[in-house]
Amino acid sequence: MPGENLTRDEARERAALLSVDGYEVSLDLRSAIGEHTGGEPRTFRSVTTVRFRCAEPGASSFADLIAPEVTALALNGRDLDPGQVFDGSRILLEDLAADNELVVDARCAYSRTGEGMHRFVDPEDGEVYLYTQYEPADSRRVFANFEQPDLKAPYRFEVRAPEGWTVWSNGAGELADGVWRFAETKPIPTYITCVVAGPYHYVTDSYERTFEDGTRLEIPLGAMCRRGLAPHFDADDVFLVTKQGLDFFHDHFDYPYPFGKYDQAFVPEYNLGAMENPGMVTFREEFIFRGKVTRASYEGRANVVLHEMAHMWFGDLVTMEWWDDLWLKESFADFMGAFSLVGATRFTDGWITFANRRKAWAYRADQLPSTHPITADIRDLQDAKLNFDGITYAKGASVLKQLVAYVGQDAFLEGARRYFKRHAYGNTRLGDLLSVLEETSGRDMAAWSRAWLQTAGVNSLTPQVLLGEDGRIDELAVLQEAPESHPELRPHRVAVGLYRRTDSGSLERYAQAGTDVEGARTVVTELAGADAPELVLVNDDDLTYCKTRFDETSLAALRAGLGDLTDPLARALCWSALWNMTRDALLPAREFIGLVLKFAGRESDIGVLQMLHAWAESAAVHYTAPEHREQAGRRLAEGTALQMYTAEAGSEHQLAWARFFAHVADVPADFELLTALLDGTVTLPGLEVDQELRWAFLEPLAAHGVADEKRLDEELARDDTASGKRHHVRCLAARPSAAVKARCWEQVVESDALSNALVEATISGFAQPSQRELTAPYTEKYFAAIERVWTRRSIQIGMDVVRGLFPAYQDSQATLDATDAWLASHEDAAPALRRLVLESRDDLARALRGQACDAAATEG
Repeated sequence: MPGENLTRDEARERAALLSVDGYEVSLDLRSAIGEHTGGEPRTFRSVTTVRFRCAEPGASSFADLIAPEVTALALNGRDLDPGQVFDGSRILLEDLAADNELVVDARCAYSRTGEGMHRFVDPEDGEVYLYTQYEPADSRRVFANFEQPDLKAPYRFEVRAPEGWTVWSNGAGELADGVWRFAETKPIPTYITCVVAGPYHYVTDSYERTFEDGTRLEIPLGAMCRRGLAPHFDADDVFLVTKQGLDFFHDHFDYPYPFGKYDQAFVPEYNLGAMENPGMVTFREEFIFRGKVTRASYEGRANVVLHEMAHMWFGDLVTMEWWDDLWLKESFADFMGAFSLVGATRFTDGWITFANRRKAWAYRADQLPSTHPITADIRDLQDAKLNFDGITYAKGASVLKQLVAYVGQDAFLEGARRYFKRHAYGNTRLGDLLSVLEETSGRDMAAWSRAWLQTAGVNSLTPQVLLGEDGRIDELAVLQEAPESHPELRPHRVAVGLYRRTDSGSLERYAQAGTDVEGARTVVTELAGADAPELVLVNDDDLTYCKTRFDETSLAALRAGLGDLTDPLARALCWSALWNMTRDALLPAREFIGLVLKFAGRESDIGVLQMLHAWAESAAVHYTAPEHREQAGRRLAEGTALQMYTAEAGSEHQLAWARFFAHVADVPADFELLTALLDGTVTLPGLEVDQELRWAFLEPLAAHGVADEKRLDEELARDDTASGKRHHVRCLAARPSAAVKARCWEQVVESDALSNALVEATISGFAQPSQRELTAPYTEKYFAAIERVWTRRSIQIGMDVVRGLFPAYQDSQATLDATDAWLASHEDAAPALRRLVLESRDDLARALRGQACDAAATEG
């Protein structure tokens, strides 16, 4: 039998044959604590009883399980020899009856990679914490099952745990006679079952709602984190957003939350942002803030809380049949996260963040050689793992925002309501959603779907303004272009905005017209006769998904006065468009940096400002011509220091500029200032150098050889926590030493001793833009190692290594040639591995084109 990588064809065949009636899963986690010796993995006992039907009695199939050992197997009361039917990932099931019962008694391994049953030891107090993470297919590392989304079933879990621990699962639980027993779940897929166990700090609340028919709904709420994070845990704000979200979704979905309780666990060493396990949502614990952060961080957390909550309906109640239609849950959750954020919480500018941050992710992904339609072709589980990307999430959400503009919000939400009621606890495909939207909107959804969901690539929209002799607009047209690789021209519902200066000097909109862009050129008749604009914004209000371009007049207006735009969304859209131009080698990197230094200090939206910081750093590091790189970096650092000094004392803008200064510091005077801020010999009024900011200041000092191992160890002694340990590892890896780099490489590539979080921290510190010569020898080593790493390590660690250690700072034609040589000589490598290398190659090629554009520019 094939191994762990389940294919779509295998899943379809099994779904046609089997129906699952229910699972009973018993886990003994008492082995999580205590000494463990020997080279074998630490394991726990897992006993699964699954009842299922077979449409063709006498047929054969298989169950999924990844475990070091199966001690006993029984099918319909008949003992099976594990050595004969279990190959390490699958259990062969022959001669099935119409009704079947499979019992599997196994020893499953605790995980250190965030896949399956993850075990974490808190260095601060020695306490052990467990949680599970499965998507797309790691529940088989914890219990035997049929691991595919369309074989939904109810589950009953029982767990034995160390004395003094609390255990949570999807259903409500009770402890009796030393065993935690949990209520049976509704029918759900394997990948959203969940167990969390340990001495977690746990806070409770409740949500109540009375519906129009008098029905009363009460949902017990819980939130938890490690005890070491309890002093920083602002559970009240988590509960506030949770209640606001539940109100919003009940108002709009007309389907009561169906999964009983609503617990939210913030867990250590988490690979994702969060996971929508019904009744037991898990989040990365970095959403608990140990120091001062900006409003953007709280907004980001609220967005994730609401994104996961939307999944309770989109994904959990109604689940896609196979990973081809992953977008049916992720695109909707991403859209609904922003939609509810704006409609229900204090973060009413959420669409600005969406336009500036989320869509940037989508634009990058949609221009990679691995781009794919939103409804993707997912051949197997490795494909599925890689498609949790900017297209499935952010482009899909952007297209749904366009869909709302196309069919209207009322029709869209009514379609969602019918979709839930029609397919509750079932599985769906694309056509199931399109049919209800056609019913509610009267629109031809098949044509819309072909253009937006079933083709790849991003269009560019450019204004063309023709003025009459009277100086007014004679004709304004929108020109639509598509790349040669994906030539589809799409229908766009847009608002075209005209802007000009007022007497006070601000740039403000004075006219706007909605129009449907079709084909290569669309005339906006409503704007004929309007006064001549200084700026035309073809995607005003950000209704569609496109790259915005400018005519020369508009570009000149932005160069002179981008900061004079009073509308924050319009500003964000202009910044995004300018960054896309920089990435597309249409705007020199040094000019983009100059615009940031000229106008970013006036940016009121803190999320936009922090995004500008990231883009400016990328422009300096990747897109500036090598001969101008030092000068551009110095200019950026000096301008950043000035903004840090002049920002309002104690403001989040001051904090953002201080953090950015640490990123771009590059000369001894910068390092002296950072050291003085750390030591307290220099203070900035209002800037509190808390523990998180201390580590932010220490990393560049370590990377430039100012802070040695002794200094970093002293800081760890001051912050001897799990978070401090990760920072310490990253800073150690950043040091400019050949011996340090060799040790990091050994730890990450040649050994599997580090946990996922420490692998991530080591990789993050290893590659430094100031150490290009030092890490140059690792280009050859990278290409020699990646196929072996991909084969031997888990897919999550493989992705981290292949992406994180690609020699992006060796930005030369020679590195591009080495990448091409590897691709040419490894045509038979795993498609998912080739995809990762192709994506990194594309980023490198894009950087080289940007550098050529910057080198050709006369202005620095």
